[in-house]
Amino acid sequence: MATQPLRTSAPSLVVVGRRIMALRDELVAKWSRFLEARQAGTVMLGPPATERLLKLIVDLLAHMSGPMRREADDPWFAATELYGRLAAVRGLSAGEVVEELQYLRELLTKDLADILVALPVRQQLPSVLRINRVLDRGVANAVVGYTDALVATMFSREGVPVPTTDHVHEL
Repeated sequence: MATQPLRTSAPSLVVVGRRIMALRDELVAKWSRFLEARQAGTVMLGPPATERLLKLIVDLLAHMSGPMRREADDPWFAATELYGRLAAVRGLSAGEVVEELQYLRELLTKDLADILVALPVRQQLPSVLRINRVLDRGVANAVVGYTDALVATMFSREGVPVPTTDHVHEL
């Protein structure tokens, strides 16, 4: 596999990526509290496992906004797909998976607002669009992982009806 030369990122994206990394622990703490409040009465991952996954997602999001975005693309896909698979294990609906990842978008919007406003006007919108595009792909990947987990569960269960001769004749 040949490595691709690094393409220079707009300085604004580097600044946004660094800010996301600086806010990582705070973002993860807020996101984790949100998830804990929602998970009452459902199968739950332990807090350390949840926080590790959330830190990974936030770290990869920071890399996806900067010059390492090509290298971070596959891990981003895998991490968000895993998030969706774990949501299926937790018994969530597909909409709840989307809602949980949208909460990260909400946190980023609030916590990055000051730095985005401080950027030159021509760099503000592209920076916001980049982060939103990455998050949109993450949401889509999580839903794919969620759906894959549900389909795998359906086909791996015992008790799935086997077609009888009557059913075969009807076909």
